This record gives sequence, structure tokens and C-alpha cells, in this order.
Amino acid sequence: MTDPTALLREVNKLYHTRGRQRSSYPHGTDIFTQEDWDNLIILDACRYDSFERQISMSGHLEKRRSKGGMSPEFVRGNFSNKQLYDTVYISANEWFAQLRDEINAEVHQFVNLQIDHLDLAGISIRPETVTEQALQVAEEYPDKRLIVHYMQPHQPYIGPTGQEHFELSSGLIETLRKSDDITDELLWEAYRENLDIVLDHAEKLVSELTGKTVITSDHGELLGERVFPIPVKTYGHFDGLYVDELIDVPWFVCEYSNRKAIRSEAPVANEEDVDADAVEDRLRQLGYKV
Repeated sequence: MTDPTALLREVNKLYHTRGRQRSSYPHGTDIFTQEDWDNLIILDACRYDSFERQISMSGHLEKRRSKGGMSPEFVRGNFSNKQLYDTVYISANEWFAQLRDEINAEVHQFVNLQIDHLDLAGISIRPETVTEQALQVAEEYPDKRLIVHYMQPHQPYIGPTGQEHFELSSGLIETLRKSDDITDELLWEAYRENLDIVLDHAEKLVSELTGKTVITSDHGELLGERVFPIPVKTYGHFDGLYVDELIDVPWFVCEYSNRKAIRSEAPVANEEDVDADAVEDRLRQLGYKV
């Protein structure tokens, strides 16, 4: 079964990208050149409005505009042609691994958790796994800026509602196809549960990190809203669709008492060769077209 809204969505994308002249959202915040942080925690597909309602830890919340409506746009928009030798990036999201050669991007070390830590039906990685691995990396690299990229609240939904009503499958649209009698209310509840779960683990990580820590998102999520200019009901997240639900992201500065002494050094050689086919297969499992 094909997605009946796909053609209309492509027309909307042509509008938002000015006829595909934009490879990312041009008015989005550059997380490296425009912002100040020692540790950046990225929640995947986290809406600003949901974060605002559900965050409970101490800190200061602001709103930012993301570089894209989907992870590859976020990566291209922020990392392209940058040599970030003061930064270690640990991620449950593989788009940096997929794109870094194409976009001429380097970090001191990229830790790809998808290689050895897939623990959600071979599709995704639990937030507790990300936290555990991030703490090890933070201890190993105390003088580097740290980016920690969780996969939640992105589906698969791992809370009680998600486990009861939703199938584990690739992408939100595919999940909704395979899951019976899913209402928008059930979808919202499953999404809220995923966000609560990942925030609990992010809070644990924040409590153990040294320096100025910020929590943000790569992009948001559409949960049945009608987009424009063609008002079609839309689910998920897409490149080239620059609506508030996808572009507005949290910028939450956690309370901190000291800063890291950051040092830039030559990149660490990859411990493993990147299997491009394997990376593409795993991205497809999450519903991405590669």
C-alpha cells in the first residue's frame, strides 16, 4: 500500500524549498557558530510544544529554529565543511555516518551506537543504552565538547501505550499502517510517553556531566496536523517541509556551576570501517529514504 498523501506532500515541499533550491532551512540556528555549550543533548523528533509541557528539570527554556525538518537536513545544515576537532559525537542516529564524507565534516571522534547497541528489535536503541555509553565517552574525553544524540521520542514507541497498540516497524507512516485502530489521541499519548522516558534518562546524564549542558532537538514531529499550502493531514517528519511543528525545537540550558576546559586535537581514527550498505539498511528500517 502506498502513502495516499505522498504526492500532495511533495507539492508542499516544492513550496517550502522554493522549487528545491534549498538543501536545508536557511533561517535555522547553527549549533556550532551561533550557540555556546560544552555538552549538547539532542532528542530526535522532539517538538518544542511537547518539550515545554513535559520538561521538569531546572534550567532555562528558549525556542530555536532547526536547520531542517529531518535529520539529514539538520546534519547538512550544521556540520557541512566543518572540522570540529574539539567535539566528540556519540549518536543513536546514523545520518552523520551516512553523510560526513559527502558534506566534508569531521569531529574528533564519532561514536556510532547503531553498530553494536541496537536493542529495540534491530531498529533502534533504548535511551538507557545511550546514557550508559555517553557517560563512558564523557569520562574518556573530559576536555572535549560532547554531543549525545538519543533516538527518542522518535518512534518506535516504547512506553505502555506504544507497546500495547503500536507495531514495531520502519517509520511512523508504516507504523500507523500496521497498527489497528490508531487514533490521533493514542498517537499523542505514545509520543508523550516516549518523551517522558527519554527525558528521565537525559536528566540522569545531565546530573553526571561537567560543564554547560543544553538539551535540544534535530527537528520536530507532525502528529496529524494539516500543513500548508495544501492542507493535507501529515504524520512524521520530512526534508523540505518547514512548518512550525518540524522546525521549532527546544533550547534548554540546564543549570551548571562550571565550564569544561576544551582542547582541540586531531581526529581519532575510526575504530571500524563504515559499512555503507549496513548504514543504509538501518536508516531504511527507521523509515528513511536513502
